[in-house]
Order: sequence, then C-alpha cells, then structure tokens
Amino acid sequence: MIKDKVAFLGPQGTFSHEAASLVSDNLISYCSIQSVMGAVESGECVCGVVPIENSIEGPVSLTLDSLIHNFDLKIKNEIVIPINHNLLAATEMTVDEVENVYSHSQALGQCQPYLERHGITAHYTLSTAAAAKRVAETGEGAAIGTLKAAELYGLKVIDTNIQENFNNETRFVVLDHQDSQITGNDKTSISFSLFEDKPGGLYELLALFAENDVNLTKIESRPSKEGLGHYIFFIDLEGHRLDEGINEILKDLEDNTSFFKILGSYPIFSKDSFNI
Repeated sequence: MIKDKVAFLGPQGTFSHEAASLVSDNLISYCSIQSVMGAVESGECVCGVVPIENSIEGPVSLTLDSLIHNFDLKIKNEIVIPINHNLLAATEMTVDEVENVYSHSQALGQCQPYLERHGITAHYTLSTAAAAKRVAETGEGAAIGTLKAAELYGLKVIDTNIQENFNNETRFVVLDHQDSQITGNDKTSISFSLFEDKPGGLYELLALFAENDVNLTKIESRPSKEGLGHYIFFIDLEGHRLDEGINEILKDLEDNTSFFKILGSYPIFSKDSFNI
C-alpha cells in the first residue's frame, strides 16, 4: 500500500473508488480526469487512478487525449475491475418489494432486463454513488451500485450481479511521473502519428512488431486535433520499453513518425499483485 495520497476519479463508492482502493487506503477524490492528472503532476498526490477503457463502451477518450495533449505522466500500473452491479437498500427487503430503483443511466441500461423482469421502475441519478447516498438518506426505494457503496453508506445488499452482461470490465491505469521497472511480464503503451496519409503507411510501421514477434494487445486511433484525416494511433504491446528488442523497435518507430510518445511500461495486471 502507498502511504501518500492517491488521487482517483470520484465520487466515493464508484468503481473508480474500488480500483483506487487496491492501490492505497489514503485516497482523495477529484471530480474530473484532468483534476486527477493535475494533482499528480503538481505533486499534490503521489499517483492517480483513472479509467482508460471499458470492454463494452470502448476507450475513455478523455484519458487518452489528456495523456497526449495536456500532461506528461506515465502509466505505472493497470487494474482491471469487473463491472458487477448490485441492488442496494436501506433496510432488509426482498427484490419483489422493490418498486423504484435509482442509479446512473449506464448502470440502469446494463440492468434493464433484470428491472423489467421484476417490474421495477428506474430513475436516473448523476452516479451510482449518488444513488446509494440518496437511498441511504431517504430510506426510499433501492439503488444499483457497488459493494463499496454499500459499505460506505451502510446499505443492505438485496441482490448481486444483476447486470445482463457478465463480461463487462473496466481497465484503470495508475499514473505517476515514472513508469515501472522490468518485471518480465510487462506491457508498454505508446502513441504516434504518421508523417503522411499514404497507402500502407500504418502497415509498414506495424510490420516492425510482426517481424520481431512482438504481440500487439490493442490498437486504436483518435483524432489528432489537427484537422480531418489526421490521427494519433495508440498501441499496447507485450514487453517493456527497456527490453533490448522492444527498445530497438521503438527507436525505429520514433524515427519514422511525425509524433511519438511512450505512455509507459508496466506489469500486466494480475489479481495476485493487488491481493484481490
């Protein structure tokens, strides 16, 4: 556990709070991803935890754009949290006794079949944590939220894992001024732009990895903010930036791109490493 303050995207009782709790018990919540990064960059917090992608919704664009355009931070670790939704109430009751439920629109959407089967009316709140807090304060209805929220607000868990999709996961990254040392089971995140948009341009660069048997675990693109048709590519690859073979590939890539940035090398997520 890290003793100094760790920033995370609040409020408390969210999945971001759950992820950050694996890093430290000395946490401070911020209202935006940029605020979390700013707290780390200024030294107010030793590191920060923000979401970077979801298995259903895709990448968190604000995190990617902020790492590229606004902050010079490195990914030091990754954390993968299963998105399991739970039905929470202020007092013990059965599911059939619940008439109204409160939660964030995404959580309600992911649990809609369950709500329809039980004839429960959905009401929107700003976050799952806000829903839990409302139910705790009023004692009315139920909330869809995390087990962390139930613990935080003293709520009863009426039912667990009520979401329709059981393969929903969110990947969070721990941001710091430095990335991690070589562990032998690492991943590296990079970003780059092409000199020009030409047939086979991206293929030529990706061939550097294939020719050296380096596995790419993710590739995606974002607008570069320099006009239509200009993109920044994000790649996750297996290996550490300091590994001899990886280091040479990244040098070649930097020499053949108009923009190149290493976002960090870090251990591939393991539940054991975070004592889950």
